[in-house]
Amino acid sequence: MSEHLPKIYGIWAELLYYVFLLQNRARKRKRKMSRFLRRFQEVAAALPDAALILGRKGEIEWCNIASKKLLGLEPNRISGHFLIHLIRQPALAEYLERNDYAQAIEIVSPVEETRMLSCQIHPIGKKYQRLLIIRDVTQMQLIDQVRRDFVANVSHELRTPLTVLRGFLETLGDANTECPEWARSIELMGQQAARMDRIVNDLLILSRLELGEDLSSNSESVAVPELLNSILSEARMLSGAQAHTFTVKIDSNLWIWGSAEELRSAFSNLIFNAVQHTPAHTQINIEWQIFDNQAVFTVMDNGEGIPARHLPRLTERFYRVDKARSRSRGGTGLGLAIVKHVLTRHGGVMSVKSDLGVGSVFACTLPESRVYRHGGTSEAKENFSNL
Repeated sequence: MSEHLPKIYGIWAELLYYVFLLQNRARKRKRKMSRFLRRFQEVAAALPDAALILGRKGEIEWCNIASKKLLGLEPNRISGHFLIHLIRQPALAEYLERNDYAQAIEIVSPVEETRMLSCQIHPIGKKYQRLLIIRDVTQMQLIDQVRRDFVANVSHELRTPLTVLRGFLETLGDANTECPEWARSIELMGQQAARMDRIVNDLLILSRLELGEDLSSNSESVAVPELLNSILSEARMLSGAQAHTFTVKIDSNLWIWGSAEELRSAFSNLIFNAVQHTPAHTQINIEWQIFDNQAVFTVMDNGEGIPARHLPRLTERFYRVDKARSRSRGGTGLGLAIVKHVLTRHGGVMSVKSDLGVGSVFACTLPESRVYRHGGTSEAKENFSNL
């Protein structure tokens, strides 16, 4: 190494030696960074999703090759241009102005109108840069649409034969009161036909929810206290000889902007589940209160509880913690899926806490924008109209 140094002696030779070392290290770092940059460019070019790095004001600093296929952008020509000037879609412009990027949005591809794109932003670095990932979700949407159409069509087609079967089974049950060997078989067939009818009805509810209109333009003021009192009357009848104790705490002025039919379906599912899946003579607590300006509906029981491994999957369709017990009690496995879908349409969430041998707590939280204080301020209504 020393043969490359100038023939200088003394303190200057030592200083120049260290300068040479620093330059050599800098060249090595530069070569290493160049390799990293080439590798990054190779990986970015292989990505099937469009990736764009946006500056603080929304200007494009970099994009990969997939951006041309999905968005029609030329990677080598758009640096410094504003994304909203190149892709003129109000939904995307509004999304870029947000500070909350937890949820992705969907837009129509500017290249092909039949293609749907999912866009999600991920903040990066300390200079307010953002990484925008855009995926083609057209095929997923088509598959989902086929599934929804299939469920809806099958459910509708099953209703008529089930109605006929139940009608004849009821007639046979009345006609065979003197034939005990047939009575039990007819009773079991009637129970299974009724269970199938409940499954079909729940599937139809889910189909309507999935295909329903946007609630932002189709909402009404819902008197939730009256709705809950009606559901509680049915729950007491369902409890019957089991004699559950109901403890109720309802804010009589707390109303909601939304769909009364959908909210009734969600709340009744949770209350009826508590009645059906807790032992006789146990206590069920029901609350409808406001916390942190949000409306919270809570159903608490002191039943057997749910093992922790089942909690993440409770809202899946047809998922049951105890299949045998659920079927024997007339469960369809669709109730919590309906609850989740209703809350999602209202901008709400459901949380579940459960301890074995202690009981379960199901809490539904609806956002402040949907809260309506009946007889009080109309501020919530004004906020909701601006959603």
